[in-house]
Amino acid sequence: MSDQIPYRKKVKVPEPTLRRLPWYLSNVRLMNKRGEKYVSSTQLSKETSIDSSQIAKDLSYVDITGKTRVGYEVDTLITVLDDFLGFTRIHKAFLFGVGSLGSALIRDTGLTHFGLEIIGGFDINPNIVGKKINGVPIYHTDEFLTRMKDSGVNIGVLTVPIEISQEIADYMVKGGIPAIWNFTPFRIRVPENIVVQNTSLYAHLAVMFNRLKFNE
Repeated sequence: MSDQIPYRKKVKVPEPTLRRLPWYLSNVRLMNKRGEKYVSSTQLSKETSIDSSQIAKDLSYVDITGKTRVGYEVDTLITVLDDFLGFTRIHKAFLFGVGSLGSALIRDTGLTHFGLEIIGGFDINPNIVGKKINGVPIYHTDEFLTRMKDSGVNIGVLTVPIEISQEIADYMVKGGIPAIWNFTPFRIRVPENIVVQNTSLYAHLAVMFNRLKFNE
């Protein structure tokens, strides 16, 4: 059986699968550092506590096959997952709301390892507009439409106060941003063709606190 077969035509991958694939990638990277050359779905199951049949099903979306009784070649699996998940291609982003969370994201150089490069921040605070954070320039929000032209940006990161989150989301869409990474606890409304990924820290805290209370 060959190590790898070409990608199939575009297939919409279920969101739960997309959430699990980076877990597999992280674990396979660790195995690679340990010098392991092959990994089976059974081994990945032990590392991730995910059923091996589910792992095999998830990996079927990336069109990689393993060797009988040996498993997947570690180097090939890393390369294929990196490419499939989009981590090998740089996506430029503008961030709106350079407060504590926004500033932390701009300073997080690890994002570039996963294909996201924040090339500019926008805010109205005169104390930070015109300055740079980790080499990233901070502009006044009013400059967005001008800065968006020929910027190559296709992702907007939303870390503004909740009361203006919809207004800024509308502003992003007006400027031509096709995807929004929303860190606010507000579910923004956008046209159907706009991609939105909601990542509410408060929602995850609520789940954790509830489970902690339940286990006490």
